[in-house]
Amino acid sequence: MIKLSNIEKVYQTSNIETLALNNINIDIKKGEFVSIMGPSGCGKSTLLNIMGLLDEPSTGTIAIDNKPVEKFTDKDLAYLRNQKIGFIFQSFHLINDLSILDNVEIPLLYRASTNKSRREAAKEALEKVGLSNRMKHFPNQLSGGQKQRVAIARAIVGNPEIILADEPTGNLDSAMGNEILNILLQLNAAGSTIVMVTHDENMAKKTHRLIRLFDGSQVS
Repeated sequence: MIKLSNIEKVYQTSNIETLALNNINIDIKKGEFVSIMGPSGCGKSTLLNIMGLLDEPSTGTIAIDNKPVEKFTDKDLAYLRNQKIGFIFQSFHLINDLSILDNVEIPLLYRASTNKSRREAAKEALEKVGLSNRMKHFPNQLSGGQKQRVAIARAIVGNPEIILADEPTGNLDSAMGNEILNILLQLNAAGSTIVMVTHDENMAKKTHRLIRLFDGSQVS
């Protein structure tokens, strides 16, 4: 599903060269739920961004469904992201001036779909995360846990095969964090391939596999 081979990522300024990722080799199989753990600054989010085709590696290769993406145009990459990948961010990234329903519809605006089909898909996604009664509310009327559920609904509205979650429970208390993890486990059981960055060892243990990073390198 996602294969990274010999990935390195170097950030360079006029005076400093920083090796963010060093010789990363990961093969995520279809239907897996994989956690990525490591201390702050070890390259977890950089790795997730590369998996999601939001960032390019300095060296190495990326393949999605056995198709190398190095020669893809920006338009091809944007299409692949929109069709196959759903993103969940720690800070939600909701638009406060839009209703919850409108926020969830956003990924579908880049597809050739009708207003009616977009609206129905957004309603269905919100029902899956238990927020069908909040569709007309705005983000500032929701709790942190509810905002994260909206972010999950937005990530799954286009039925992506892959869900990439960057600290999806990081801003939540333990009870709400477990609620969010249970939603992800349900999505995985329904067939979604999920990669989750987390600091929570107990949550990581509930996934299929754990990848640890330290100073940009895999340590397990």
